[in-house]
Amino acid sequence: MTTPILQLDQIGKVFSADGHRVTALDDVSLGFERGECHAIVGESGSGKTTIANLVLGLMLPTSGAILFNGVPLPGDRSHAQKRSIQLVQQNPLSALNPRRSVGASVRLPLDVHAIGVSADRRQRVEALLAEVGLDADMASRSPRGLSGGQRQRVAIARALACEPELIVLDEPTSALDVLVQARVLQLLHRLRLAHGLTYLFITHDLAVVRSIATRVSVFQKGRLVETGGVDAIFADPKSAYTRQLIGAVPVVTDEEAQLREAIRAGAPGTGTAAS
Repeated sequence: MTTPILQLDQIGKVFSADGHRVTALDDVSLGFERGECHAIVGESGSGKTTIANLVLGLMLPTSGAILFNGVPLPGDRSHAQKRSIQLVQQNPLSALNPRRSVGASVRLPLDVHAIGVSADRRQRVEALLAEVGLDADMASRSPRGLSGGQRQRVAIARALACEPELIVLDEPTSALDVLVQARVLQLLHRLRLAHGLTYLFITHDLAVVRSIATRVSVFQKGRLVETGGVDAIFADPKSAYTRQLIGAVPVVTDEEAQLREAIRAGAPGTGTAAS
């Protein structure tokens, strides 16, 4: 068997607040296979965001270890390790510096990590924007002048600039309306296949999970409830909590349902830059 790209090995995380100890994660062991979109699902307080922060190195586990390509990740990570794991946040407006142009935001990781020759980075920025369905003239614009869907595409382009192996997607479509959300999911699906990316997809929305994920892990109050392939989990959930989450999935419109089915079928396309 191949080594998972990411492994959580008996991870525990305890916070102290006002003299009380709060367990955010309790003895979590979980592997992420290369090339998959692995969704982490649960209600608020389930430990989803804590997992994302630990994987990104924004905090350290209280116990256990995180392995990336079979090697434990240290608290003080190298440039190469930081470059290999990138983040797309929930709110693209707060994630993008309004004082930087779109092109400057996408170029920043190229400069920070010294990726490519400086003279060629402008062309690289234009290629990245094109890959996420945005015109080259967007590079000179401010993030505030873009739609929510366009801003999230810029954030995705910035993450791609580092040529990562793993992208943590923290509720990346929850701030978007349902049709724009579906088009961004379609883009993410296409990029994963084209670049052989692995996604750690944080969400509370099982409709999104069914559209894009290959595997899903369900968390409740810091504990892993169950994990498995998306089709298997939806067809035969083992826990009452998972059945409750699936039962709360809303009925979608016909147009959104068609877009979601296109994603599941692997249809090409990125949607429109207007979204």
